[in-house]
Amino acid sequence: MPDEPQPEQLPDVPEPPPFITGYAADEWWRTAPELHRLGLLTVVDIPALATYCHAFGQWRLASEALARMQSGDPVMHGLIIKSKIGDAVQNPLVSIVRKHAGDVVRFAAEFGLTPAARSRISAGIHGDNSQSKFAGLLAG
Repeated sequence: MPDEPQPEQLPDVPEPPPFITGYAADEWWRTAPELHRLGLLTVVDIPALATYCHAFGQWRLASEALARMQSGDPVMHGLIIKSKIGDAVQNPLVSIVRKHAGDVVRFAAEFGLTPAARSRISAGIHGDNSQSKFAGLLAG
């Protein structure tokens, strides 16, 4: 709809918020320029992109911590650890990695950063006879 209000387009790729550091900042600088180039990064999208990048950073840190444990544990590969009372329990890092991986995929889909999300966006565009301003960008 041409008369719909649209969020303000950003003239340049924005800097990440101050709390986006480390791996999260790396992911910001990997994705934000491409989203900006496609016209998919507006002023109102910054918090969602920051959340995606934060989840990515946490996933990466937890994955690396689990990998370090795996390298020192040839039997259980860090997946099972001993509790304080000596019982075998799932390493909490496994749940942390899984949670953040789910968050990353969910937020990535919001920006069309997964193949499935892009195919849904493309199907929606091609199934609609009216051309949106993003149709040409997303359809290729």
